[in-house]
Amino acid sequence: MSTKYEGTLDKPTSKEIYLNVNHLEKGIYELKIVYNNKVINTTHFKK
Repeated sequence: MSTKYEGTLDKPTSKEIYLNVNHLEKGIYELKIVYNNKVINTTHFKK
């Protein structure tokens, strides 16, 4: 079973974005960065 989480950011005050994964279950995740409704970068990470 796959759950999709989405979020939006207001204008960030700096050029850094942090993703807090403390509450995620252990496993392999895929992070997609979207710009103008197009995926511009995809990365995988394991918790």
